[in-house]
Amino acid sequence: MAEKKTIIGVIPARYSSSRLPGKPLVNIGGKPMIQWVAERAARAVMVSRVIVATDDERIFETVKKFGCEAVMTPSTLSSGTDRVAFVAKDIDAEIVVNIQGDEPFIEPEEIDLVARILVDDRKAVVGTLVRKITRIEELESPNTAKVVVDEKNNAIYFSRSPIPFFRDKDNFEDWIKKHKYYKHVGIYSFRKDFLLQYAQWGTTALEKVEKLEQLRVLEKGYRIKVAETEFEPVCVDTPEDLEKVQRFVNIRQNNI
Repeated sequence: MAEKKTIIGVIPARYSSSRLPGKPLVNIGGKPMIQWVAERAARAVMVSRVIVATDDERIFETVKKFGCEAVMTPSTLSSGTDRVAFVAKDIDAEIVVNIQGDEPFIEPEEIDLVARILVDDRKAVVGTLVRKITRIEELESPNTAKVVVDEKNNAIYFSRSPIPFFRDKDNFEDWIKKHKYYKHVGIYSFRKDFLLQYAQWGTTALEKVEKLEQLRVLEKGYRIKVAETEFEPVCVDTPEDLEKVQRFVNIRQNNI
C-alpha cells in the first residue's frame, strides 16, 4: 500500500484563457481562485504535498505569497497534464494527483477518493471520478464529458456526445429514467512512471476529434479506473461562472 508521503497533488495553472483571461488570479471573496483551490487541496488526508505548476510569474508570485509551493514550467507545454508531469519528474512520489485549478470549492475528500483508487488497486495506472447525470441539460451539453464504465469500474469511452445511445427511447428524459448515465469529473491520479510516459506521447486521433485528452490513455491500450462521487464540481470557465461563484461566496460570508 502506498504511504501518504508518496502521494503529491499538483495544480496546473495557466494565465491565458480565451473565455476568462487571468483565471487563476480572479478575486473570489477577497482571495484569488488559485488560493481557494490550493488551500482546500492541502486539507486532503492522502496528499503530503500540494504544488502549483504555472508558466506565469504573476501566478507564481501570488502562490508564494499565500504560502503554497509553486514551480515554474515552460510556456511551450500544451496541456495541464504536461505541466503536472514536468513538476512530478523531479519529485520522489509514487502517485501524482492532477487537481483542476478552476474548481474553487473542490472537496478534499474528492482528492482522497481519486488517490485511493491507485492505493487500493496496485495494477491501476490512472484513476478518475464520475458522477451520475441527473439533468437533461448535462446529457445534451457538449461541454459535459460523458463516460461509459464496465463492470470492473474501468472507463470504456469518454465523449462529448450522450453515450450510450438509448435506441429504444425517444427522448433524453426517458434515457435518464431508464439508464444510469455518468459525467466525467476532471480530476486524475497517475502512477508517476505512467504519467511521465503519457507526457511523451503525441496527441492521438480520438483525442483530437473529441478534444478530451483522457482518450489518449485508452487509445494507447491502457485502462482508466473510476470511482463514483456525490460531489458536484463547480468550475469557473466564463465570466458568468465567476459572477455566480462570487455571489455565492458573498452571501455565505454575509451570513456568518
